[in-house]
Amino acid sequence: MLSGTHRFPRQDQVSYGRPAAEVLKELAASYGSRRLLITTTASLADGLAAKTAHALGDICVGVFSGVSAHSPRESVIAGAAEARRLDADLLVALGGGSAIDATKVMQLCLWGGLTRPEELDPYRAGRGGERERVAGLPAGVRMLAVPTTLSAAEFTPFAGVTDTSRHAKESYGHPLLAPRAVVLDPAMTLSTPPQLWFSTGLKAVDHAVEQLCNPQRAPYADALAEDGLRRLAQGLTASKADPTDLDARLQCQFGMWLAISGAGAGRGMGASHAIGHTLGGSYGVPHGITSCVMLWAVLKWNEGVGPRRQALVSDLMGAKGAPASEAVKRLALGLGLPTDLASVGIRPDQFEAIAEHTLHDAGIRSNPRPILGPADIVEILQIARG
Repeated sequence: MLSGTHRFPRQDQVSYGRPAAEVLKELAASYGSRRLLITTTASLADGLAAKTAHALGDICVGVFSGVSAHSPRESVIAGAAEARRLDADLLVALGGGSAIDATKVMQLCLWGGLTRPEELDPYRAGRGGERERVAGLPAGVRMLAVPTTLSAAEFTPFAGVTDTSRHAKESYGHPLLAPRAVVLDPAMTLSTPPQLWFSTGLKAVDHAVEQLCNPQRAPYADALAEDGLRRLAQGLTASKADPTDLDARLQCQFGMWLAISGAGAGRGMGASHAIGHTLGGSYGVPHGITSCVMLWAVLKWNEGVGPRRQALVSDLMGAKGAPASEAVKRLALGLGLPTDLASVGIRPDQFEAIAEHTLHDAGIRSNPRPILGPADIVEILQIARG
């Protein structure tokens, strides 16, 4: 008999298909917030963030655009300092996974009075007792999220932040780190660079596929992942054909929301995510691109273990009868994305180090085909050479 637990994020609502600024004003009013700080990246500062700040009017007290790729600790600390300086009572993360994850941990800094990067150490995962320390912080200023990519960071209570001194991605978690509300406005994604839109779409596909191929079944989570994968495959292809198609973009947003929601079953992802964490945190490969180059290779290495699950993946992607690895690779190529490690600057002489580092990632333990040591990870990396 199946048994398990599905955990839901502490979110009030998800709004979709309406102008973001309109929804943000309504949310701020309902929360009694009058001092909103937009947190974003430099690439959006003078465009989308500035327009949103203008649309919000007097309730927006500023724009912090100091978040950089992979959410370095320094960006988090600087953002929290700016929120204190402006006496912000609500943070609005505008952008992709880096902006949203950084803002999640800014909340933690505000709750705990953290002002230096090293003060984050006791709260990061893997330190022992970090859950109790984080849970002991009185929650204060919360955040909203307006995503411009398909990373799905806005739907989880976890955040990935980079410790630049160790060149390592670290994880933080707290039920209230999840944005209080999410605004899915496809119009806010129109200026997202195509490669970023499509590569984060592949990351969302990765969320669905590794849930569906997980050795442990979770009916509710599986149903979410199935519909999410179907919507993503169709929506990504349609938005490639017509980048201005807002309905297609909204389907992609629905797909990534459904796909990541399956992770609430707590059964973990797999080797694609595990290797991706190393490639992103230690080698600077963008979040979405890691899935473009690794997911198909992991599926190929896993062939023969759970063949029905892989067949389901192919069916949902509209590639009935084809190997799941080929279905994923074909989608990535059709979207103009790289599918091999050489294309993202990863060399064979780095494989051993990548494998050793990845072996400590929890995703290794959830992979359908057991990974027994670094040599298995090197085999996957060899497949991903192209």
